[in-house]
Amino acid sequence: MANALKVLFLSPEVAPFAKSGGLGDVAGALPLSLKHYGVDVRIAMPFYRVVKEAGLDKRNLVRDLEIPLGPANLKADILETRLEDVPVYLLEREDMYDRPNLYGNSRGDYYDNLERFSFFGHAALSLAKHLDFAPDIVHCHDWQTGIVPALLKGPYSKVKGLSDAASVFTIHNMGYQGIFPGNKLAVTGLSPTGFFHPGGMEYWGNISLLKAGIIYSDAITTVSPTYAAEIQDTEHGMGMEGVLKGRASSLYGILNGVDYNKWDPVVDDYITTNYSAGFMSGKTRCKEALIKEMRLDPSLLKKPLCGVISRLDNQKGLDILIKILDDMVNLDVGLVVLGSGDERIQDDIKEAMDRHQGKIAVFIGFNDSLAHRIMAGADLLIIPSRYEPCGLTQMYALKYGTIPLVRATGGLNDTIETFDEKTGKGSGFKFRPDDSKALLNEIKRAVRLFKNKKVWKRLMLNAMAADFSWDRSAKAYLDLYNAISHRPSPIIRNQ
Repeated sequence: MANALKVLFLSPEVAPFAKSGGLGDVAGALPLSLKHYGVDVRIAMPFYRVVKEAGLDKRNLVRDLEIPLGPANLKADILETRLEDVPVYLLEREDMYDRPNLYGNSRGDYYDNLERFSFFGHAALSLAKHLDFAPDIVHCHDWQTGIVPALLKGPYSKVKGLSDAASVFTIHNMGYQGIFPGNKLAVTGLSPTGFFHPGGMEYWGNISLLKAGIIYSDAITTVSPTYAAEIQDTEHGMGMEGVLKGRASSLYGILNGVDYNKWDPVVDDYITTNYSAGFMSGKTRCKEALIKEMRLDPSLLKKPLCGVISRLDNQKGLDILIKILDDMVNLDVGLVVLGSGDERIQDDIKEAMDRHQGKIAVFIGFNDSLAHRIMAGADLLIIPSRYEPCGLTQMYALKYGTIPLVRATGGLNDTIETFDEKTGKGSGFKFRPDDSKALLNEIKRAVRLFKNKKVWKRLMLNAMAADFSWDRSAKAYLDLYNAISHRPSPIIRNQ
């Protein structure tokens, strides 16, 4: 692989080692697809307690690597494990990463997250130098790695093996911005005159690591084309819309992919009966089993059964769904809900279940195997999110022939094509206004079409034919890597 494109992949979480959301899935899947295209990709992440407790096969790679943190030099060890055939470098320093959670606890974020992730950024670049691995691309993910593009433009700009590296910064969710007090700038190792100003990482007197990643990277990506457009407006930009507009020519929306090795009814070990587009009776058996497991009315086998697999909060639009639960049930449909989150929303759903025994079932918490069984047994998957950078569940649902009913935002809008009864084309249902009436109207349309078995089968087959594998996403990233590697720094506009 001497002539292969070299990519250093930096992420605060990587599935299956450590994961709190979709970021972990991306960081665990995309490198494997890139490897299949001949990319020499290596991953670096912190050695959290949850990773340590996983009992991975690993080896000591570097002992007592000196890493700068502000004016001090601290020592850390680097361990190496593997994600299939991709090297994964684990940054070990107990006082920073050997903690019960990744980023914080019930009281809030850890007070020293700026130190923890500044140290991670410096360590990853120091390790690349130590290993004599000269990356063409350093691919950074979310605010926890936002310091790295700035470091490449500053303290590491003349370091052998790093001076020619281009950086890609991927935003998974604008809601997390890495905001810290401006008086802690020294921790980062970046100079005030060079980096702490309105055209740099300064944000209303504070430090924003998200802004640093946006400003100093050679290319910015986010996880769907629609979300790339949305984050440049006031509603979704969350205060960063002007910064993103200034980098619009370097901002790309690339859809996440899904892992069909885990989410495919043909191979899914969690479901009652495996099935495919050519053997659809298996889906009926999965529905029957789900109804029995969740103690729902057996008559729902012949009626629409809706599923919700989600964090239960307002961002996911669960509040507008709650307002119409009684109206939904009156349409003679069933509902299975899996998730946790806002206590008021949880209580409202449980109260609706009590009112409609046998029609609504709820499981509060995380249950991966049940998520698979709902995906296989439901007829509709409802996703009424207020914003959704990409979303994965709607793509899983398509493969299972479970029709997504989504709000037309972010990746939901990009992945679901509205079904057209006249042409027979389309893969699901979409509504746009952020209100209960629009959601209920689309549910009514879905219920009406469900009664036409021929039309519904056409819709299911359309959905199952959709392809959102990581292969297509990896190709898009590879094209971007090749376009920006060894190019000069971008011109920052409108700052």
